[in-house]
Amino acid sequence: MDWSALIELNVSPWELVLRGSLMYWFLFLVFRFLLRRDVGSIGVADVLLVVLVADASQNAMTGGYTSVAEGIILVSTLVGWNYALDWLSFRSRAIERFVEPPPLKLISRGRINRKHLRAEMVTMAELWSHLREAGIESLQEVKSACLESDGKLSVIRTKAGDPPSLEDKKPPGR
Repeated sequence: MDWSALIELNVSPWELVLRGSLMYWFLFLVFRFLLRRDVGSIGVADVLLVVLVADASQNAMTGGYTSVAEGIILVSTLVGWNYALDWLSFRSRAIERFVEPPPLKLISRGRINRKHLRAEMVTMAELWSHLREAGIESLQEVKSACLESDGKLSVIRTKAGDPPSLEDKKPPGR
């Protein structure tokens, strides 16, 4: 076995960095803007990192690249972008809004926002499943329910003494 072949570079390190960066950003944008959030799923950047690192590592380990060093450069590039996004999101509200989708209100004052359900392709069965997990038996118990950026459903219950709002007093369909 030629041990020097394990660490020699047959592809320019800058080409590997460029290829890794282009794929990371392409897949990040696809996941962030084109694919829906699943209720209860993990974050987009986390999924992206795991998938890309697994693929890049697998190629390096099985000889898809001609050396381990090339795989290390590619994995380092992907981890670097993920760290940079986390760091920038922590320090910049604008970057955070770009990286993470805002919470989406699915229920407000006991009324389901069907437009938002359709936009995220959340079925009524999925919604009710998560409401039951939160101990909700009736929509009147829900002050608001939001689909968070990580795919989890957060539910705020109405308080027993809350008076009904004007919106709640309107007849249905008006």
